[in-house]
Amino acid sequence: MDVFPQESNGQFEALLAYLKEVRGFDFTGYKRTSLARRVQRRMSQAGVADFADYIDLLQVNGDEFGALFNTILINVTGFFRDADAWDHLRAEVVPVLLAERGPDEPIRIWSAGCASGQEAYSLAMVFVDALGADQFRQRVKIYATDVDDEALAQARQASYAQNEVEGLTDEQLERYFEQHGTRYVFRKELRRSVIFGRNDLVQDAPISRIDLLVCRNTLMYFNAETQTKVLGRFHFALAPRGLLFLGKAEMLLSHSRIFDPLDLKRRMFRKTGGSPLGLGSLVSQAFAHDRHGDVSGLDELREDAFSASPVAQVVVTSDDIVALINQQAELVFGLSPRDIGRPLRDLDISYRPVELRAYVDQARVDRRALRIKDVEWPRPPGETVWFEIHVNPLVNSDNGLLGVSIVFHDVSAARKLLDELEHTNRQLESAYEELQSTNEELETTNEELQSTVEELETANEELQSTNEELETMNEELQSTNDELQTINDTLRDRSAELDQVNDFLEAILTSVRPGIVVVSRELRVVVWNRGAEDLWGLRREEAVNEHLLNLDIGLPVAELRASVRSAMADPDFEETTDLDAVNRKGRRTTVRVVVGALRRPSGTVDGAILVMEPTDKPD
Repeated sequence: MDVFPQESNGQFEALLAYLKEVRGFDFTGYKRTSLARRVQRRMSQAGVADFADYIDLLQVNGDEFGALFNTILINVTGFFRDADAWDHLRAEVVPVLLAERGPDEPIRIWSAGCASGQEAYSLAMVFVDALGADQFRQRVKIYATDVDDEALAQARQASYAQNEVEGLTDEQLERYFEQHGTRYVFRKELRRSVIFGRNDLVQDAPISRIDLLVCRNTLMYFNAETQTKVLGRFHFALAPRGLLFLGKAEMLLSHSRIFDPLDLKRRMFRKTGGSPLGLGSLVSQAFAHDRHGDVSGLDELREDAFSASPVAQVVVTSDDIVALINQQAELVFGLSPRDIGRPLRDLDISYRPVELRAYVDQARVDRRALRIKDVEWPRPPGETVWFEIHVNPLVNSDNGLLGVSIVFHDVSAARKLLDELEHTNRQLESAYEELQSTNEELETTNEELQSTVEELETANEELQSTNEELETMNEELQSTNDELQTINDTLRDRSAELDQVNDFLEAILTSVRPGIVVVSRELRVVVWNRGAEDLWGLRREEAVNEHLLNLDIGLPVAELRASVRSAMADPDFEETTDLDAVNRKGRRTTVRVVVGALRRPSGTVDGAILVMEPTDKPD
């Protein structure tokens, strides 16, 4: 969808607010791209080009609401849609659900987003097969809900044409339907256990104490925040150890604390004892309303944020004149505001702790970021600081060089941990060698003991002496075992410290401002950092394991196919492409995409790395 001008965007939001106020339909949680596309399709059919004019049309023509809702609410369904998942439900999930409940205990099922009812009646057929018709009528209640009143009316009639029941076998048609002319009607005695009603998953309260909740291919129409709210309501609705059955286009990777996957391929999940509050900052309460606020004074905020950054940073102009110095740089390198405006070569920082001028010149010429690792800086008294220095060219929208940013990341703590780990490993190796020597000594002692036993008949006094020596050896062995236990405990502690180092390195990747995407050789997304989330509005959990070319973002990823394939074929391949895109705010932008190979130290290629950064100035 083309990005709206600011005025049209405001009119579109006004249309959504009008639908919510007049008809009670809240579409603000739907994905804006697909929602706007459907509304524009209906406006085109009605001969209206402006959102404000379309609101006027709705005010004078009440029938237009029905046509609009039928366009927005895509009621795509069918009996046993995605047969493999339904077969798994029938063969594996339903028997477990019934086994966990008593023989007379009621079973409550909720089909959310049931459309015209095929899904609800499919559930009825599954449970009749499992329980028998009599037990089904006595124990099972199926609550089928949707926001489309027209679809619900069709579902209540339980009448379907020949083409709508083509997925059913002749045996199922004969057992569960009565033929009236050219239509098939679900049997009335079974139909009474299926209750249809209107329910807005975003606004209305959920049905409670549900044993099996089926919501297939409905969540995918909502944005990430609304999906989180709906999942919180589903967690509330399910009974302890209740089951959630989703469609194949939906996943719950970011909600593992409240749902445990039973079968990810078929989208089967079980409710855990966790709370929806565990979903993080996106949901502070399961049914909380959205809160929005205006941000003002951004220039001053950016200046203060740069100055207060805990990482030392210096910015020089394209002429190597120092332009910015933050507080941490002043503290670490003894700089002051008086140094602003001086040439970089006149400052000690230009050659200490590392010769920077060559790297700055290279970044300026190549227009690419450089990383200087393992920079050692001895400081009195006897202290050594380790830095990882990032030299980043700053370019404008016309690829003109504005300057170069020099960031000094203090990695002393990580370096210290690595040194300690190496030292601990050496100690461990020495301990193992000592243990091996002790074991060899123990074997020699056992041989001597055997010899002593053979001489028992002739030397009772020597036997007593030998027994005392054996006890001494056993005490030494116990002492050695105690030392080994201590070494194992130390190794465990060092392993925990190594995990902390790995977390720290992961945090560095997360903190990188540009969007970074790593794909496997199968073009599946492996890494999706926070910069990519901020740029495209697609969270890591939604992107990881997805095919790169199937990502629904504002970037024309199909144009990157050739570059990515070339990167996987050539370890030294690197290509920069400027693409017109639409960012997460719905605005047009130009994004610079650098595609390179993901190389192992051995030289083999495991995938590709895409670095994405807008080249135009932010609004």
